[in-house]
Amino acid sequence: MFAPGHLGELTQYLPFELVDAVLEETGRVERRLRDLPSRVGVYFVLAMSLYPGLGYLQVWRKVIAGLSGLAVPVPTAKALRDLRRRVGEQPIAQLFAVVAGPLAQRHTPGVRFGRWRTVSFDGCTSIKAPDSGRNVGWLRKATAALGVTGYPMVEVMTLVETGTRALLGAVFGPTATSETQYATRLLHLLSADMLVLADRGFDATAFLEKLAATKAQFLVRLRASRRPPIICRLSDGSVLARFGTLTVRIITADVTVTCADGTTWTACYRLVTTLTDHRRHQATALIRLYHERWEHEVTYLAIRHTLLQGRVLRSRDPVGLRQELWALLTLYQLLRIAMVEAIEHLPGTDPDRAPFTTALLTAQDLLVKAENVIPDDHVTIPGRIGHAVLEDLAPPRRPRVSVRKIKSPLSRWNKADPHRPRTSTPITNITINSTGPAPTHQQTLTARPEP
Repeated sequence: MFAPGHLGELTQYLPFELVDAVLEETGRVERRLRDLPSRVGVYFVLAMSLYPGLGYLQVWRKVIAGLSGLAVPVPTAKALRDLRRRVGEQPIAQLFAVVAGPLAQRHTPGVRFGRWRTVSFDGCTSIKAPDSGRNVGWLRKATAALGVTGYPMVEVMTLVETGTRALLGAVFGPTATSETQYATRLLHLLSADMLVLADRGFDATAFLEKLAATKAQFLVRLRASRRPPIICRLSDGSVLARFGTLTVRIITADVTVTCADGTTWTACYRLVTTLTDHRRHQATALIRLYHERWEHEVTYLAIRHTLLQGRVLRSRDPVGLRQELWALLTLYQLLRIAMVEAIEHLPGTDPDRAPFTTALLTAQDLLVKAENVIPDDHVTIPGRIGHAVLEDLAPPRRPRVSVRKIKSPLSRWNKADPHRPRTSTPITNITINSTGPAPTHQQTLTARPEP
């Protein structure tokens, strides 16, 4: 009866005992013998995220396809819908909390800056929910130049380990007026061995003060309008300044990019950081480190386009939406765990070479075949997913640039930057010229002698 409750090889990262314990803790264990027990419901909800384009019955057929010879139930679509409702959102959210967290070891390349593990905050507001009355009542609709958007959007805020793109935590809900509203709810996940990267949406004094109170360090890009009081100028061109109760260091630099086709353009970056020792933490090194923040965008690419295939979510009510989103995030994290576990078997390999699509397709195949559901002493580690990942590693990362443009007319990125190439183009040179802000009447400068 419990046989249909599995995820193929991914079951090893979310074992039966864990699911049963969470169901017991959340009070969702069935009270009588059922053809569709709650444990089966949990795995079915997660399997739906593996096949976003299929209906309930088609997903169920995938789950039981490899269970030939066993007497498995043949439910109706209504029975599977009722199973989802009986399970609810709480057990899936609890499972995500269990599997979420950093995955890299200390020796894993590309995951640390000095002694700090690099993590990042970022939000995503492009996941669409069905246009039902209950969803609109919860999420509302975003306004646009010609009225409102077609679908209500869910805002997802995550904290990610940039080196592995693993999720440390997530919250979601209606679109907020500021990204810091949701990010504040994830600050308890930070620790003193982390360095937080974030874009200009997180440039808020109150938020940065709360972030610093966690003992984590941060490196955040500043808004162009930010003009804090300057304490002193450092020899490398950066300055010490005051942000509320914080003493921080501001780095200003012009970054010039030269592409293989001869295209050249320059952008100005202003970063604020709690790493105030300019001798130990050079300005150019921090400017280069900030680029790691873009790994977070790859995380959303994998969730929104590879896993979800750009589709609208299924559920037409808020409870179902929340359950579906927790399942989507949990499945993503399980795949990342399998990928990082595989990469650890090739010491010195950067985790960003692991192909997410390969891991996903292999997981789908193993679910249909019901293979490696239970660990087998004869199966080597890593498992089938890990072997597929290692056989299909991407080449080492090469610097390149592409136009940041999307087709939606409602997006601020729907116009191509005329100064950048129109196709993905290799970068041949990056020049960083560290400068300093010009003093203003609101700033008090104190010269600091050369070291």
